[in-house]
Amino acid sequence: MHGGLNRFFGKRKYLYGLIPFLLIFVVYLAFNMTGSDDFYLARKEVLLRKIGHELLLQSGDSTSRVLPVKKVAENEYQIRFEKEFTFQPDSLVNTTRRLLAQDPLTRDYVVNVLNCGNASVAFGYAISRDERNNIVTCSRRVQPRACYMINIKFKPTGTDKAMIGYLLASLPFLAFAGFVFFKSAKPQRITTSVSDMTTIGQSDSAPVLIDTEEDGQSSQSARKFTFGPVLFDAEKRQLIIGEKSIELTRTETRLLLIFALSPNETIERSRLQKEIWEDEGVIVGRSLDMFISKLRKKLEFDPNINIVVIRGKGYRLETSYERGAA
Repeated sequence: MHGGLNRFFGKRKYLYGLIPFLLIFVVYLAFNMTGSDDFYLARKEVLLRKIGHELLLQSGDSTSRVLPVKKVAENEYQIRFEKEFTFQPDSLVNTTRRLLAQDPLTRDYVVNVLNCGNASVAFGYAISRDERNNIVTCSRRVQPRACYMINIKFKPTGTDKAMIGYLLASLPFLAFAGFVFFKSAKPQRITTSVSDMTTIGQSDSAPVLIDTEEDGQSSQSARKFTFGPVLFDAEKRQLIIGEKSIELTRTETRLLLIFALSPNETIERSRLQKEIWEDEGVIVGRSLDMFISKLRKKLEFDPNINIVVIRGKGYRLETSYERGAA
């Protein structure tokens, strides 16, 4: 009885300490975002001018000027140039992605290269933090020397401030809900040993590892696999061999996790497509082949691990190593 009361008052004390800290943090974040808008806009314009500068250098022009960046609409800017130039679409895409990645508030944006004379679009593309939403066409066709303007339209970030406002308004409710939760919660102790880690799945869905370690320890070990000298850490999205690590994208990690759970077994193509993309509501036929190809390149440092095509069926992760859990 005394133990239960101690746990209850301990949790209530923790909750009362957490709420003021959360309130201070959210208020600070809201004021910090509001007060630094001008700074971020000025910094963004500098990055846009640098895009124009590097584009001129790539075309062999190291003397003409990049004209002042023009704001043509809310969240839309125009980079203008003093002289005509030519550009390679691949270089433009890579340059904008590399430089705009330095802006923490830049997420999705659309780039249109316009002809100065009639404002017609000579080349355009869309970039997103989620690589699946990228749209890049005609990337290898070098554009002729001409007068161009580059329009970049950014996805509005005002929703972040609105979310902070909603969070501030909901703090009293969160405090009350948290108090009720901690008052009614009953501590439970997990006594299942590590050896009771199991794999479950439903119909065609991917197996999910459940780690029921004693004392409620983290289940991260359930998402680590070893194949010989190679460690696949799904939690950190990394392939590690010795001191070398290779970063994986979210989609590559999900694919490799499916293969790692069933090494040397054929995984049907339809199952991979369903498990990776069906939640988003869109299945793109060639997307699977593209990500399989990327994954192969990241695994090619070890000839004993390879993803092979099983014609008419799907793919298989072939390895001479025995899979182990790290």
